[in-house]
Amino acid sequence: MAELGRQTPTRSVVLPYEKTKGAQAVKLYNLTGRKAQEWQELMLYDIMSVGEDGLWTHVKFGYSLPRRNGKSEILIMRELWGLVTGEHIMHTAHRTTTTHGAWEKLVGFVEKLGLPYRSIRASGRELLELIDTGGRIEYRTRTSKGGLGEGVDLLIIDEAQEYTDDQESALKYIVTDSKNPQTLFCGTPPTPVSSGTVFTKLRNEALAGNTVDTGWAEWSVPTMTDVHDKAAWLETNPSYGVVFGERDITAEIGTDDVDFNIQRLGLWIRYNLKSAISATDWGALQVKRLPALKGKLFCGIKYGKDGEHVALSIAVRTKDGRIFVETIDCRPVRAGNAWIIDFLRAAQVEKVVVDGANGQELLVRDMKDAKLKKPLLPTVKQIIAANADFERGLFEQKLCHAGQPSLVQAATNCERRAIGSNGGFGYQALKEGIEIALLDSAILAYWACESTKEERKPQQIDY
Repeated sequence: MAELGRQTPTRSVVLPYEKTKGAQAVKLYNLTGRKAQEWQELMLYDIMSVGEDGLWTHVKFGYSLPRRNGKSEILIMRELWGLVTGEHIMHTAHRTTTTHGAWEKLVGFVEKLGLPYRSIRASGRELLELIDTGGRIEYRTRTSKGGLGEGVDLLIIDEAQEYTDDQESALKYIVTDSKNPQTLFCGTPPTPVSSGTVFTKLRNEALAGNTVDTGWAEWSVPTMTDVHDKAAWLETNPSYGVVFGERDITAEIGTDDVDFNIQRLGLWIRYNLKSAISATDWGALQVKRLPALKGKLFCGIKYGKDGEHVALSIAVRTKDGRIFVETIDCRPVRAGNAWIIDFLRAAQVEKVVVDGANGQELLVRDMKDAKLKKPLLPTVKQIIAANADFERGLFEQKLCHAGQPSLVQAATNCERRAIGSNGGFGYQALKEGIEIALLDSAILAYWACESTKEERKPQQIDY
């Protein structure tokens, strides 16, 4: 039996839903004699999910896959359903050859279904309309003026990596009058010569949790990867084993490893990204000397996602009303928990928060054996709250630090990542070599301290 590529995205943002029209679209597509792959079915379920009011859950949905995986078939499935249900659709692309090819392909599917239609064949301005339903799709090669004054229910942005801000300004309003609008963005990661900016911004905002009514899915490697790594091929190509296989990919390997990573492994190259926490903002919180402290310590412990490191940070209140944070250490997980236990035994600790599924349960047992107070294992909701509190502390300058190089490096080389589907966020490293567990542990310590009420000594009254 042939090996198959991963059928679920490596990264995605999908809003919660209970109902979908995706099954209808898949069934219709399969009537043409083609058979939707598992990953395509799952994508359609997410894209075509609806709320109790019958409106699309995702008003916008973007997805990115390496080449030759059949991402345009998703568009075909969605468009066929739209035509049959009477939608007005506009399919746009960067190149005339792409729009014409898409029109020819959809005409072929309509003919296989035996649906009466009329069509107009004009290079870059093709049209197809079903006679029985009135469903209509127009094809346009994108310009900065195309689409103005036209109203549609579904807008398709094909070759989305080439979609520019000027083109978006001309097109985004054509779905405004629809009672149930939807815009789909379909593409590959941009190359250094790609002209588009919208697709990248959509991705970054969605993954950071900064979007509303927007979904995202991608198959990608997070960093530059060995072109001969077959595991990476399988991870990033859902149609591996169906559309193409090992010999096909081997034949693609050349001298340009970067291009292979983008085109075949879905790598998103990061160009001039700014840290979510700037060096200026973090530097403004640095103290020249240790401030006067009061009360016990609060500890945050974070086991890194890669399972390689664990970081321990502390937070303590200052007499001037701030919270001082500092990292105690960050060591390999394989070194064990003895150093953490030794610190917790020696320090006056009020509360310990531990996060990281790859190590927290073992630490809980070690702390129990050492007769230490049971730590808090935060829920996802609490992690979201911790990050929000930390960001608020940054903005209001309620925290301070001593300028530890390792913590400075982690804090000023991070970007937001989405947690959950309601705007929650955390942080991840902007580049290789940054151990984000350092920052995460400081955030946990800060949150534990900030969310714990201070004990107030009873007021003494002299008679």
